[in-house]
Amino acid sequence: QVQLVESGGGLVQAGGSLRLSCVASGRAASRSAMGWFRLAPGKEREFVAGILWSDDLTFYGTSVQGRFTISRDNSKNTVYLQMNSLNPEDTAVYFCAADLVSNGGNYSANYWGQGTQVTVSS
Repeated sequence: QVQLVESGGGLVQAGGSLRLSCVASGRAASRSAMGWFRLAPGKEREFVAGILWSDDLTFYGTSVQGRFTISRDNSKNTVYLQMNSLNPEDTAVYFCAADLVSNGGNYSANYWGQGTQVTVSS
């Protein structure tokens, strides 16, 4: 089992920045690939970013490429999502995820955090 606890969401104006954090605990093997997803009202769940714990390889969804950065701190078992140049379309509940699964270019995960709300005002 893996436990994920997110923090750092909130309200920000368009053009601003936020950093989300996700503290992971539990089975290390299931934390080898971690990431962030988001869910906005009326939309499907969207993959945001992923990172491989072993070699720091990162990958991003097309809508956030160049604006968001995922990183990790091994000593704190924490994954971060730095979000810059936010716009109202980024408003969503953001979920930390572990044990990512790829299926034909679509990502999912076997473990999920409880989610943190990010609201971007115009």
